[in-house]
Amino acid sequence: MQSVINTEQAKAWNGHEGAHWAENADRYDAMAAGINDPLFAAATIGEHDRVLDVGCGTGLVTRLAARRASRGTSTGIDLSAPMLERARATAAREGLANVTFERGDAQVHPFPPGGHDLAVSRGGVMFFADHVAAFANIRRALRPGGRLVFASPQPGNPDGDHARAFAALGPLMRGPSPAQRGMGSLTDRGRIHEVLTRAGFENVSAEPVDVPVVWGRDADDAVDFYFATGPVRFNLTDVDPATLERVRGEVCSALRAYETPEGVRLGGAVWIVTATRPAAD
Repeated sequence: MQSVINTEQAKAWNGHEGAHWAENADRYDAMAAGINDPLFAAATIGEHDRVLDVGCGTGLVTRLAARRASRGTSTGIDLSAPMLERARATAAREGLANVTFERGDAQVHPFPPGGHDLAVSRGGVMFFADHVAAFANIRRALRPGGRLVFASPQPGNPDGDHARAFAALGPLMRGPSPAQRGMGSLTDRGRIHEVLTRAGFENVSAEPVDVPVVWGRDADDAVDFYFATGPVRFNLTDVDPATLERVRGEVCSALRAYETPEGVRLGGAVWIVTATRPAAD
């Protein structure tokens, strides 16, 4: 792996949280599946495109991009060795010959200048130590006129589904886990525009999109999964068993209101962001 600037993120995503994502890739992909259609609708990938997936994780978006760029290429980059191991194994099993995965820090990775037509990301661009530097590096990886398309979360809604469903956990959540630090760094539309403009992009747009977030088959399954995720596990390390059992029960009861035939579905909201590298750059 080349130089890493985001050392704390690299440590975190190669620890428990990265391993949990790799071991539960299908669960995490199902959770975020509602983002895929609006993301790819904005990306409009052509069959000859060379696509870069930033923060690719276990590689679903990279593989979906590869199927659309059937005569092009799709490259995923991520810091997490366990997630990339899962990504490579899945791509090989699916027989995708135009997919590659690289372990690296996209903020400083030596991408071939102008080597991609399009960069995409489904929630993998919020965690950089220096967003302007990172997006400037991604811009240089695009050909002049190349496009950037990514999804990032909108600000949390204190009256939204997630706030209501997980309210019992609130007093126990001291702060983000190491891997989640920076998750809210690109929730503000104005900041997104400022960062990308300073990084040299033009035609910046951030459109709001409502998406479903699926946490499990039913409330019991959703609670088991949610309480095993990195951010929750990090915050509950020192919680006494009686309190933990009580809170689990309260969350489970709240989630029953969101059970549907398609699973436990909570409303979520993201920005679908698009920008362009200037043609004269």
